[in-house]
Amino acid sequence: MSRFMWDEIATHISQRLDQPFHLENRRSVSGGCINSGYAISGSQQTYFVKVNQAAQLAMFEAEAVGLDEILTSQTIRVPKPICWGTAAGSAYLVLEWLELGHSSKSGWEAMGHQLAALHQTTSRKGFGWQINNTIGSTVQINDWTMNWTEFWTEHRLGYQFRLAAQRGGVFPDQTRLLNAVRQLLAGHNPQPALVHGDLWSGNAAVTQTGEPVIFDPATYYGDREVDLAMTELFGGFPADFYRGYTAAFPLDSGYSQRKTLYNLYHILNHFNLFGGSYAARANRMIEQILSFS
Repeated sequence: MSRFMWDEIATHISQRLDQPFHLENRRSVSGGCINSGYAISGSQQTYFVKVNQAAQLAMFEAEAVGLDEILTSQTIRVPKPICWGTAAGSAYLVLEWLELGHSSKSGWEAMGHQLAALHQTTSRKGFGWQINNTIGSTVQINDWTMNWTEFWTEHRLGYQFRLAAQRGGVFPDQTRLLNAVRQLLAGHNPQPALVHGDLWSGNAAVTQTGEPVIFDPATYYGDREVDLAMTELFGGFPADFYRGYTAAFPLDSGYSQRKTLYNLYHILNHFNLFGGSYAARANRMIEQILSFS
């Protein structure tokens, strides 16, 4: 990364906050599997910076808008976006730096309670969002749709299946699965809830003061159960989290079956991003889902 890029970022921070920021230190930190991450500090301030190719600027802009939407709900902590742009052939996103600490029972219970509050933020426009964003580095289609079944079939599973076909993915029962979605979701009429959209354990933590925080969202308005389902996909959250959530906002009957349908989206996306054994896992999930219908 060139010195010119970092000077441009420092200047942008100064302009955005209307106060001088002189970059004094920079160190590499985890930015996930998609982006490079850095902690930059100076003028008694520290920020988190994500960096990617310049072509990924729209991804960073959508993340910033999503974080602002969650911030506006005043329900759960997320890092505040500072600025974003391009410099020296790279795109960047500057976020508030949060010092993360060790999780605790009370912290996870509070996270469940606060996520339930986030999910009570609704939209009259239906399911979707104001712009498309990304799930990992895959485009996520958020066209407004009044019917949840249609939204999930077309803009989530159907889109991922079309991408998978381009990668050579073979899912013999995909047509049966898509036809079965209406039956699987019959009688389930969720409100369009503001969801994180990519809520696995790597995107949730507590600060050093014990405050729950979520980050790296793929924001949209959808069935709140999509967030709960994903918390169970890769290892699961502690029991205290679910206790806090259900005490504030009990789950509807049938969730135990719907969660597999919702998590299929993420496994298909992992196949489209990484290939490998995810195709076999997706096919097993499809078999399981069809056994419910």
